[in-house]
Amino acid sequence: MAQTDLFKILSALVLLLLAAHLTGRLFRRFRQPPVVGEILGGLLLGPTVLGQLLPQVQHWIFPKQGPVAVCLELVYQLGMLLLMFLAGVEMRTVFSRKDGRTVGLIAVVGMVVPFAFGLVATSVLDTSDLLGPAGNRTALTLVLACSIAITSIPVISRIMLDLGIARTPFARIVLSVAVLEDIVLNVVISVAVGIVAGSATNGFGLASELGIGSANASAVYHSLASVGFLALVALVGLLLRRRLAASGGGPVAPLAVRVSAVLASAATCLYLGVAPMYGAFVVGLISGLTAGAAGTASGAADEAIKAIRSFATGFFVPVYFAVVGLKLDLIRQFDPAFFVAFLAVACVVKAVSVYAGARLARRPAADAVHLAVAMNARGGPGIVLATVALDTGIGSPSVFTSLVLTAVVTSLLAGWWLERAINQGSLGRDDELPPARVPDRPLSPTAGR
Repeated sequence: MAQTDLFKILSALVLLLLAAHLTGRLFRRFRQPPVVGEILGGLLLGPTVLGQLLPQVQHWIFPKQGPVAVCLELVYQLGMLLLMFLAGVEMRTVFSRKDGRTVGLIAVVGMVVPFAFGLVATSVLDTSDLLGPAGNRTALTLVLACSIAITSIPVISRIMLDLGIARTPFARIVLSVAVLEDIVLNVVISVAVGIVAGSATNGFGLASELGIGSANASAVYHSLASVGFLALVALVGLLLRRRLAASGGGPVAPLAVRVSAVLASAATCLYLGVAPMYGAFVVGLISGLTAGAAGTASGAADEAIKAIRSFATGFFVPVYFAVVGLKLDLIRQFDPAFFVAFLAVACVVKAVSVYAGARLARRPAADAVHLAVAMNARGGPGIVLATVALDTGIGSPSVFTSLVLTAVVTSLLAGWWLERAINQGSLGRDDELPPARVPDRPLSPTAGR
């Protein structure tokens, strides 16, 4: 590698990291999701702003090809994997039996109806202009349906923590529903990515070796591969956890074990034709569910997760979101009409579905409205979905831009609405709860993402 390339790589990383942290801190100061600020930091360095003011400088520091582009793509991919790992970790112990009926109804109605609407709408409407280089209409249909139904756990949990309602029954219901939704929708996203990967001609992966070529066979294979991978990792994780708990730990540091597990799971998913982010998500989910038991091994596991969260949210994840902003081109790759229409439809369908589920569960009307707005926040998962659609060629750049902006707008809207509800007295804070109703284990959001 030439010294010039190394200089540009280091300069690009420094600029992205500083821009992400500075703008993220600014947004946090105004009690807004830091992820929005981190994306804005990358947007300022991208073709939308710096590219318009100093195009030669922007192309020199952030070229689209060559060693600099490859290095940034590697950090970007690692950031996405660690983000999904942390998202899986955050899903630990948010369920309560007394909320079972409410959570079940809201999850089923609030996820199935928007997803089904997305399937029907994209099947009826002409989406040829939205297709990416992969040219797969089925995969695009699944991605758009997921983008309507998805909810962000990290963003909404951070918003509720900042507003002082993170330990209320309202927060518990929101996060419990979001956990169920994200597990199911991550399987669907993995299937969509697998369908595109299976149609490629590079001949890599188990699906290619098995000779799976038809669209129906590919969909069945990738569905089974995603569910089977989840079951296998869960079984292995539980067995290892019991063994380490019985022996009081192991010779290998838990931090190294978890990082290696994330990378190995992502690599395994690539071979299986499953989205690599799904592997990281599953490892995080199992790590979060098995790290809460008593014992020396559990304490070491919790410390390892804290260490991963620290360096991931300090470097990799902010750079990931900054690169997302860097990829946004609001001048050439933005369709305002499609964005407005998609935002309106996605918000209305999701809100009405969640509201209907809450009312079926006999929640008060005002509470149902708050749930509908809170679960419209798409945040980090919505942005990850957009980047996966762009990177795999499922959707066009305009689809990527619209999905990212939808995630940003819905996250900001959820924060504003919940703060307004608290000020009006229709939502109570943590300190207004009786001590007996406060859960023993507080939520631990991941840096507002």
